[in-house]
Amino acid sequence: MEKRASTLSRYIYTVIVLFVIWLFFVSTLKLQEVLAGLAFSLIIAAFTYPVFTKAGLQNLHPKRVAYAIAYVPYFLWAMIMANLDVAYRVLHPKRPIRPGIVRCRTILKSDTGKLGLANSITLTPGTITLDVRGDDYFIHWIWVQDDVLNAEDEEASIKAASRYITQPFEKFLKVIFG
Repeated sequence: MEKRASTLSRYIYTVIVLFVIWLFFVSTLKLQEVLAGLAFSLIIAAFTYPVFTKAGLQNLHPKRVAYAIAYVPYFLWAMIMANLDVAYRVLHPKRPIRPGIVRCRTILKSDTGKLGLANSITLTPGTITLDVRGDDYFIHWIWVQDDVLNAEDEEASIKAASRYITQPFEKFLKVIFG
């Protein structure tokens, strides 16, 4: 569970994130644009900080930021590889697919981390998160691996599916979202 930060910390963090998003979208550092972005960020943050973050400035811990920066290329690489895999399966004359719905279990505890994991799985071609119930994810997978299909019992199947689908993302998301 995420620790709740002070109101000021949550407000300042919200202002910072909104301001960075503003700068990203306007793509300029002209004084009038920067001041307008800061003003809008201050106003919008006053209304949205309660739902925007629970941890506040704790989210800007250097280790969390470093993992978030490292996660972007890692996720993009996973997306590229999954796109190539799906393209191969679509273009192959025999259409080698073995679709199925598998159950995975996450080690993530924060709701934000679980949401990030569900989105990462869904944005990676070949997998779609269908449902999340507590720590369990139900995922449609285009190619269910043999060790998942031939597992001794349900728990072994869950562990095998988690090893392929959730664990690669969790090593980053656990640090980023706690």
